[in-house]
Amino acid sequence: MKVKKLHFANLQIITCSAEETRELGKTVGRVLFPGAIILLIGELGTGKTVFAGGVASGLGVATPVTSPSFTLLNVHQGRLAFYHFDLYRLDSEQDLLEIGLDELLTADGVCLVEWADKFPDFFTEPALRVKITAEGPDRRRFYFAAGGDDYAAIMAELETGG
Repeated sequence: MKVKKLHFANLQIITCSAEETRELGKTVGRVLFPGAIILLIGELGTGKTVFAGGVASGLGVATPVTSPSFTLLNVHQGRLAFYHFDLYRLDSEQDLLEIGLDELLTADGVCLVEWADKFPDFFTEPALRVKITAEGPDRRRFYFAAGGDDYAAIMAELETGG
């Protein structure tokens, strides 16, 4: 895994396998706090759900993490509740309200939202933004942006190798 700091509160990490992607997510999950929000951005097949599974593992979730594409939300329990959203099939901010996303963003669990870029104006809270791009069959580039001091602490953990 290669780590490169771009500038304050931004970090870039490259993984070279699904296992490294999962481990990266696990490192993030271990340092998450009540009310944490992770916003994932990336095309189909870039590893969003693999990363989410790692985050869940870092939170101590024992149940399998699958993409909530058709259910929109999967809830898992670890040391904190883990709310895993997939917004791919939603079309409006009203849809977000109908599934209760606004309420869970202020809950004491962790919200991880795949396809968050579909609704950029909806997510105004401090959050950890993670953009994933594919650079080959197994190679992924992660762009992390911290939206607040709590999230900058997560980035510091990633910089030191977790």
